Amino acid sequence: MAAGKIRKKIKKELIGTSDYPSNKIFTISNFITFTRLILTGVFLYLFVTDQNRYVALAIYAIAASTDWLDGQIARMTKTVSWLGKMLDPIVDRALLFTGVVGLVARGELPLWICLAIVGRDVYLFLGNFVVRHFHRRPIDVVFIGKLATALLMSGFTLMLLGMPMLDGLGLVPASVSWLPGINDVAAPLGIYFVYAGVFCSLATGGVYTVKGIAAIRAAIAHPEDEDDDFLNPEIDDSDDAEVVENA
Repeated sequence: MAAGKIRKKIKKELIGTSDYPSNKIFTISNFITFTRLILTGVFLYLFVTDQNRYVALAIYAIAASTDWLDGQIARMTKTVSWLGKMLDPIVDRALLFTGVVGLVARGELPLWICLAIVGRDVYLFLGNFVVRHFHRRPIDVVFIGKLATALLMSGFTLMLLGMPMLDGLGLVPASVSWLPGINDVAAPLGIYFVYAGVFCSLATGGVYTVKGIAAIRAAIAHPEDEDDDFLNPEIDDSDDAEVVENA
């Protein structure tokens, strides 16, 4: 008998958890994520056009705080969805990019930081296509990636505020202008959060590379596992649920 498509049977109450996201679109957490995307655009317009720096900052801070909120709500209410898992990191990066672009456009952030963040994301974006060619299930967000986002958002928020200003550490000469705060020139506190965030962001790229290679090797070694219909599993309330059967 020819093998049919493999479907996973799981308990109904597991749908909506981090391991088994639902296909729902209209959830509270997804609404918050979409709201964050809208606030991102509003912030960039206000900041770049110099309408009101502090109103722009307030909007950015509100948008940044929702990154933690939507994830918590989704897990607490068991409304984790595939749309949310795919959209949330995209909106996070959009928020980071707007902060970077705004600060670089106003000459308050070194260009190399922008290139490092954008370059890492382009690398992961292209790498994702390679991984998905072999491995169907998206790779889950890692802790260091969330830490990098938190550090960068905190740093950009403080830099947008422009205070408090701290004396430079003097570790390099003042002529090294691309390392504000590390040289002996005064810089806002936020730049140090940004440096830490860039370090964690680059480290995240390394972690995802290792995970991607492992996922590809596992998929090549066990291609049958890639037939699992993880987007539409069968719901089974019996005691032997969460097993894989041929359809």
